[in-house]
Amino acid sequence: MAGEIKRKGLSQGQIGFLLALPAIAVFAAIILYPFINSLAMSFTNKSLLSPLTKFTGLHNFKRLFTDPGFFQVLGNTVSFVLGATLLPFVLGFIWAIILNTKFHGSELLRGITLVNWIIPGVAIGFLWMWIMHGEYGLLNSLLKMTGLIKENVNWLGSTKTAMGVVVIARTWQMLPWYMAFLLGGLQGISMDQLEAVRMDGAGNIRAFFHIVLPEMKGIISLVLILGTIGNLQHFDLFWVMTEGGPARATTTLSIEVYRNSFKYYNMGFAAAIGAVWAILLGCFSFVYVRRVQEGEK
Repeated sequence: MAGEIKRKGLSQGQIGFLLALPAIAVFAAIILYPFINSLAMSFTNKSLLSPLTKFTGLHNFKRLFTDPGFFQVLGNTVSFVLGATLLPFVLGFIWAIILNTKFHGSELLRGITLVNWIIPGVAIGFLWMWIMHGEYGLLNSLLKMTGLIKENVNWLGSTKTAMGVVVIARTWQMLPWYMAFLLGGLQGISMDQLEAVRMDGAGNIRAFFHIVLPEMKGIISLVLILGTIGNLQHFDLFWVMTEGGPARATTTLSIEVYRNSFKYYNMGFAAAIGAVWAILLGCFSFVYVRRVQEGEK
């Protein structure tokens, strides 16, 4: 087909455009148009409770940035993204190093580790709700058996601990993802370099900081950026485990957009929150694309 088109006098660029046209059309229909429509909606008072919609300019954004509750939501989002990115990254790195030693049974452990990666987020949410339940949760039972607590702790019902519980659940869910990528990076490191460093008298810690980290700098940065983007968009664990509570302690941008859209039916205001959310995601996506381009060069 490409040969027939080329014989008709089309350039390589025109041929490439024709071949990419179906993908461009799909992208425009399911991503670009909804995004532009949502952005336009953020400048209106559109509500599902009223058929009338009028242009309100920057009113939604002014309301958003003068609302103290929004900065609490922003702080919750930052706290979750930092905790749910760094904690599974560190634990996944440690586990990847352990599995990279290729001891007897390491392949089996790797497969077992990957199991909870494929479990749906909703199921993981219910699992950790049961573990952390204030009355009959497994954690409270274990802590009372060991004498560390005398009374049950309502982990998900306290503003001090609810976010930590969600971060732990997200860590359990995503640790295999980090482990898989980092293990691949570790397996790409030349063993000759490590052996040479050890022959010079360097220990494991020195070898890690002088050989392993520099060699894995590219994969580490990409993994952290992708993890950050994923956590900025995360919704299901929050909604299943806390629905943004208690007292908005676990309300993030994703929860705030959903709540304003489908609980208060204020689509214009929800679109304004979504626009701020998209800008944050766009910043990290830009960094990710630049890192990929640098890696290709």
